[in-house]
Amino acid sequence: MTNYDCCLSPQEERIANSVDTREGRERVYEMLDSFHMTTPFIDIERARFFTESMKKTEGQPLVLRWAKALKNCAEKMSVYITPKSLIAGRSGKLGRYGILYPEIDGDFYSILKDLDKREKSPFKITPEEVDIVVNEIAPYWEGKTYHEHLNGAMPDDLRGVTYDDDHGLKSKFVVSETSSYRSALQWVHDYDKVLKRGFNDIKREALEKMAELDAESPVQTWEKRPFYEAMVIICDAIVLWARRHADLAREQAEAETDKIRKAELLAMADRCERMPAEPAKDFRDAIQSQWFVQMFSRIEQKASAIISNGRMDQYLLPFYEQDIKAGILTPEQAKELLENMWVEMAQFIDLYINPTGNEFNEGYAHWEAVTIGGQTPDGDDATNELTYLFLESKREFPLNYPDLATRIHSNSPERFLAEIAETIKDGSGFPKLINDEEIIPLYTAKGAPLDQAMDYSVSGCTEARMPNCETYTSGCVYINFATAMEMTMHNGRMLKYGEEVVGLETGEAGEFKSWDEFYEAYLKQHNNLLVKAFRQQYIVDSLRPEHFASPLASVLHDLCMKEGMDLQSQTIPGGLEYSYFEFLGYGTVVDSLSAIKKLVFEDKKLTMQEVVDALKVNFEGHEETREILRSAPCYGNNDSYADAIAKKIDCVCQEYAHKYSEERGVNLDVRYVPITSHVPFGKVVSATPNGREAWTALSDGASASHGADQKGPTAVLMSNYHSKNRGMKNRASRLLNVKLSPKVVEGEAGTQKLVDLIRTWCDLHLWHLQFNIINKKTLLEAQANPDKYRSLLVRIAGYSAYFCDLSRDLQNDIINRTEHVQM
Repeated sequence: MTNYDCCLSPQEERIANSVDTREGRERVYEMLDSFHMTTPFIDIERARFFTESMKKTEGQPLVLRWAKALKNCAEKMSVYITPKSLIAGRSGKLGRYGILYPEIDGDFYSILKDLDKREKSPFKITPEEVDIVVNEIAPYWEGKTYHEHLNGAMPDDLRGVTYDDDHGLKSKFVVSETSSYRSALQWVHDYDKVLKRGFNDIKREALEKMAELDAESPVQTWEKRPFYEAMVIICDAIVLWARRHADLAREQAEAETDKIRKAELLAMADRCERMPAEPAKDFRDAIQSQWFVQMFSRIEQKASAIISNGRMDQYLLPFYEQDIKAGILTPEQAKELLENMWVEMAQFIDLYINPTGNEFNEGYAHWEAVTIGGQTPDGDDATNELTYLFLESKREFPLNYPDLATRIHSNSPERFLAEIAETIKDGSGFPKLINDEEIIPLYTAKGAPLDQAMDYSVSGCTEARMPNCETYTSGCVYINFATAMEMTMHNGRMLKYGEEVVGLETGEAGEFKSWDEFYEAYLKQHNNLLVKAFRQQYIVDSLRPEHFASPLASVLHDLCMKEGMDLQSQTIPGGLEYSYFEFLGYGTVVDSLSAIKKLVFEDKKLTMQEVVDALKVNFEGHEETREILRSAPCYGNNDSYADAIAKKIDCVCQEYAHKYSEERGVNLDVRYVPITSHVPFGKVVSATPNGREAWTALSDGASASHGADQKGPTAVLMSNYHSKNRGMKNRASRLLNVKLSPKVVEGEAGTQKLVDLIRTWCDLHLWHLQFNIINKKTLLEAQANPDKYRSLLVRIAGYSAYFCDLSRDLQNDIINRTEHVQM
């Protein structure tokens, strides 16, 4: 690394000076070294044994078929214990791996052989395994996958804004469905239930409920009984799977010559014999039991963003305190157990066969969120010594797993905020911050009991879940509102798609005579996308219960067990249904509207025709026009002119959502969380009136457009505050990225600045906040010399990834974010 005349973050210093952080962590580093930065392999066993069972059970209720298929996997999939690990359980082969879900993407398997060649998130698979998948597994699913059903069910006008080919294999990136490359949204289990009761007791409950059914009722015998039978089967399946690991641990212990490792394996065998069948007795039991549930969840379904870990500092605390008091556990031993879990997590890679899914989630995206902090169900501060242990581990062990999320509230302790600030200053992007002061009131306004709202868990990128209360699982729609702007400028057309009328023909933009006329045309395009998105999502919700079931998730959900209904059912009595639609290109749209209103119709520095002409040629020969457009008021600067436009556009979305939420009985909320989709969505959008060049990334989330935020991070927060319609409830997460120079947060004074900024964000009731603390020069050097920067972590969108794992487009997106040099 080149010598700097500026401040480095701790992460940059470690890379610059080749600092070795292994002392005291030899075990976890030895495990990490065995797979770190390797290209993942595909394990086909889950797909093979799941399909094998599904072939035999056609005609039976889907939840029962799914449970039987999972039991077949539990009986036949190879089991592994990672060398040196203190916990047992994997969903696939040793090393870095992903697994297949043919019920989702079986119609994409013709591209498997090329996965190792793709630029973004490549995977390896042997020719022999490709042959098995293509010739044995895929043929059964032909015509049966949910994706094929959805593509066939869409009317032409919806398919025209959704897919760019007849088979629905390529997204149009205008109104994109996301439900066909995952079987459920992000989810959180009630881990506390497993730790306190164990699956034997949960099975007893299912048997009792089955015995209480009216044997003469056709509804109960046809609908309820198969559900409870499935619950019994799934409890048996996970216990059987765990005990196969016990057998393996004993086999390995018998062959082991090292006395210490032999003792570890025998202790592991004892735990796997009991966990998760029985209640956990101590911290080690609790870790093993929770891990089995995590891993078996991955076998059950491809949940978006992976199954999250819930409030680990809460449900593990009684076991931690008990063992510390008894003298059978030290904080260092607890940290080693947790870090074993982090390294095991890092080996499972969420594989996207679907090319669009891979575009949305590049850099081997992962969101197995661990939630710490926040409040208790009674409203007291929930931070404890285990909370601080998680933060300590994150600072000391530079790995991008787990995705650590901290809940902040107005009474969060100063020590907690200071340690969060120190962890953020490390520069690897952890933790992300989630605001109780925004989420809890919103939950209660939408009907959640207060104690459940107080006890929410962070899930996925920036979302929240109440494990025994929420019941909505359908993947939701992403709307590229920057295309609405382009279609307003080009009379319903997009330059990417030639003369095809993608939107509405609202007139030639050069002929608009007033702002009101232009804005009305934009709103027509905007609302047309909303209409199509909501129609699309209704079809999605209607079809999915025919294709997916979640017996493990259901057996751990109070309402599912009470009602005898699978979580994937359309409507579960008493459940709260929180859905969303994604606003892509918020800052891009707001700044474009601001430029047209201010510079064309008010100041008259440009004519509409001049703007249209410049956009059509991507500003070539119109550089002066571009510079004028870039001088307009921009969102992200606490500028009332731009922020008022941002608030109006948000209001348009919420008004539409409110109207049709009541009709559906589902909270359909506007969300601003692009993950990495703002990059591929930008590739179909030509130049925009904010001066953005054609085919480049859109603004991400609720963040400002690249380089537009010039007044510092507090101004960014204030723009988010002023653009939020606080009197409306059809809103969800706003992802907010802030990039700071390490110099800004240097020393104790820098820590306090960061704490003060977090307090301000909390007081403004903004949903989410995350940081990159890194020098732009480091990112440019890493792009030019990737071999020297393989361990460089950056924050993307709700997760951190290795910078060198990202496509050049996404690297540029991060490089071009404004680096604030003062607070």
